[in-house]
Amino acid sequence: METPAGGEGARPERARLLTSMLEDLEPLTEAGVETICAEIPGYAEQAADPRFRADLTDQVSRHYRNNFSIHLEGRSVTLADIAFTRSAATRRARAGLNLEDYINAFRVGQQVLWESLLEHARGTPSGQRAALGMATEVMRYADFASTHAAHAYVEFQQYVVADADRERRDLLEHLLVGEMPTRGPLLAAAQSYGLGPETRMMVAAAVPAGQLSDAGTPDAASAAIARAGIREATTLVVVRQAEIVAVPALGPDGDPRRLCTHLESVQERLREEGMPLQMGISTVASGVAELPRAYGEARAALECIGDDGGVHALGRLSPFDYLALRGDETARRLVDPALRQFLDEDRARGGVMTATIRAFAEDDLNLRAAAQRLQIHPNTAQYRMRRIAERSGRNPRHISDLLDLLVAIALDDSEGTSG
Repeated sequence: METPAGGEGARPERARLLTSMLEDLEPLTEAGVETICAEIPGYAEQAADPRFRADLTDQVSRHYRNNFSIHLEGRSVTLADIAFTRSAATRRARAGLNLEDYINAFRVGQQVLWESLLEHARGTPSGQRAALGMATEVMRYADFASTHAAHAYVEFQQYVVADADRERRDLLEHLLVGEMPTRGPLLAAAQSYGLGPETRMMVAAAVPAGQLSDAGTPDAASAAIARAGIREATTLVVVRQAEIVAVPALGPDGDPRRLCTHLESVQERLREEGMPLQMGISTVASGVAELPRAYGEARAALECIGDDGGVHALGRLSPFDYLALRGDETARRLVDPALRQFLDEDRARGGVMTATIRAFAEDDLNLRAAAQRLQIHPNTAQYRMRRIAERSGRNPRHISDLLDLLVAIALDDSEGTSG
């Protein structure tokens, strides 16, 4: 962030002003709410609803506090700072507030803040200079917040207005039992999503990662996922309590890997905005009859993701990886304790031996190629192979021993992922 107008000498006065504004946050918030409800028709119509009023007060207070705190810290506003606006935007869209009124609320709120800042600065010339030096930053915050709020509003509005919630839910329930609607609005809805009896499709199941801090998160996230399809049609997405279920169509020649990449990018964007998801993605279903199986796969993949979120796409796993990932406690108990101890000790030393075993297997038991992959001398690779055999009791050059090692490594990896 640029040095404020007035140079270093303005910093103490700037800090005094911002601290004073924070101390007066409650009356300032109330003034902002009153002005918004008085000047903007859509807000005036809903101002009598105590829940709406409380929600608006919370939003105005958060924006004001953010504005002052960010300026005190001397940094730029980020998406994480305004993550709460996405859920608020979905609530405003769902309540029927028009976009013009919604964005005007940011303008009016900014004006109230600015007038209050000037009032606090009026006593001294240095205070006035400090306030004027913050004008650009105050406007930058409002512009940044209103731009991203408008994007979230439009995204959700397009998602909701396209079809009624009940119609989407009814359609999904038909599909998840392997049935295609045969006529009427549900058939028309399925066709609008590019879904037919023989359509290649996938299922993604997602839940908010960690503790759900905002009840609007699933709705907000579902709107973003709905726009992540790889065809012109939007994706069928339904919120079932806290779970989000998406059924994207692939078409006859669609690439499932490309779809997974799209969904990963959505998950990453939502993470940056403060709404990380745990998302499991199925393999390809060749028609509606296979959707129950695909949904079960997506749920199984979802259960393998840690609390911090992420995407797990079954189509990217080998059968071996999948079996290791789904290994239960019995499978882990069957691993030789000596192998578990070997892996624990190697992990503590940086995982060098484990990396050597992987490279040796991936290069078809060609140790010279494995050495090149690891960027080490072949003699070093030979030494490591001897040490692996000594420490683990398994010789990686023997197929049965190598399989024992790979299974133990894979189960160890999956235990770390699920934890």
